[in-house]
Amino acid sequence: MIVGIGIAYFLCCAAIGWWATKRTRTAEDFFVAGRSVGLLPFAIAAMATTLSGFTFIGGPGLIYTVGFTALFISLPAGFTNTMGALVLGKRMRLLGEVRRLVTVPDAIGARYRSPAAQGISAIAILVGLLGYLATNILALGIVVDSIFHVGLGPGIWIGTAVLLAYSAGGGILAGIWTDVFQGALMALTSTLVFLAALDAGGGLAAITLALQSADPSLVEPWGARGAMVALSYFFVFGVGSFGQPHVAHKYYMIKDIRRLRWYPLLMSITMALALMLFFSVGFSVRAMVAAGDLPALARPDDATPTFLLTQVPIVLAALVFSGVAAAIMSTVSSFLSVGAAAVTHDIPRAFGRAAEADSRTLRRGRTWTVVLCVLGAALAHNSGTLVAFLGIFGYGLFAATVLPSLAVGLNWEGATREGAIASICTGVVITLGLETLAWLKLVTLPVGVTVSGLTLVTSLLVFVGVSFATRRNAEGQLDADVRRVMRI
Repeated sequence: MIVGIGIAYFLCCAAIGWWATKRTRTAEDFFVAGRSVGLLPFAIAAMATTLSGFTFIGGPGLIYTVGFTALFISLPAGFTNTMGALVLGKRMRLLGEVRRLVTVPDAIGARYRSPAAQGISAIAILVGLLGYLATNILALGIVVDSIFHVGLGPGIWIGTAVLLAYSAGGGILAGIWTDVFQGALMALTSTLVFLAALDAGGGLAAITLALQSADPSLVEPWGARGAMVALSYFFVFGVGSFGQPHVAHKYYMIKDIRRLRWYPLLMSITMALALMLFFSVGFSVRAMVAAGDLPALARPDDATPTFLLTQVPIVLAALVFSGVAAAIMSTVSSFLSVGAAAVTHDIPRAFGRAAEADSRTLRRGRTWTVVLCVLGAALAHNSGTLVAFLGIFGYGLFAATVLPSLAVGLNWEGATREGAIASICTGVVITLGLETLAWLKLVTLPVGVTVSGLTLVTSLLVFVGVSFATRRNAEGQLDADVRRVMRI
């Protein structure tokens, strides 16, 4: 049953990809879906892109490991949707219309009248993108292995092949409509799993008592990692959400900007439904392990597959496996479009290359989609790292490099290109440097201090400080049409 439904799901994604490929004729179709997406599919697609393998595989695994600390990753979701629409949505869509922009680095380059800022931000996005791709492809490999029992390595490459079946041909148009299909499935299955997790654990009271007996710190207000880590997660995943390029990029696509006011409500409802699986499975599985009803997990990332294979009806398990795969694949397809655009569009612009013929850009976009997907799969195959921690690395790097220059820059006329470039470079260097030193065990941060939180704060301070130091340049770096968009 699980194998059959899993195959049917993959075939549906491939069919959507074939349909979208037939309708993808220009680079604008490939990268921004022709700016023709309605509000409801836009909101569902944004939810599906935001929630990924990090949420449905890494999230329960992190809950299983650190308890309430991990909840601070999802708690900001309620206000970030509203703030994202207010801070970025209208400005990104109007700027895209005025300048015919197709990428997030496009917007950064236009804001500061700087090809250099555009190119550097594209490189930063590529660095974070490979980590986030690896996160989601690793999670997809775990799902495929759980369904087909082929091993994690083959599971990674089978999942990669399915991803390429629709992403390489249809680009973001295929991604949007697979997101709509996948997002609806995610919301439904997550709600059903939440109810099943409560039942399997004997209710909230029984789950809480079992967790207290196993490790009381799991259910303390800040969880096992303490207040500083919990607040760092809240800060990075709350404020940092404005710097996620795969989400900001989607604002270019909405057809009618006047309907954007309904986006926060729709997005919040769909995310609340989908996030039920995030915490319920992690707590329930840890409680059942503590009570002796399940053996200890070989790895925390097995929490969701183990629960589905042992605690829910077979049909629901099959649908949820498909829903988890849906979350992963929707995010990866968006990242592939963002990455392909960075390589084929943004970096050449930074070196002064003129725009190429539309057909050639489309062909190169499809080629780089394949290359980036394979690189992400190779990194996932050899990483040996928990899905959640790879995801935190990618999310934190995006936040530190994109948030100041884009989200703050589009709302502050005093920002300068020098501040933007300095903050982007700071985010990349500190994130990669500290993560590498920590991995080599050459540096240990103080208890409660996370690399992502430290880097984001530093990058914001550098952006503001350098912009103030070079503020006499701000007026000459802001074109009249961009200023009008910022003041709307």
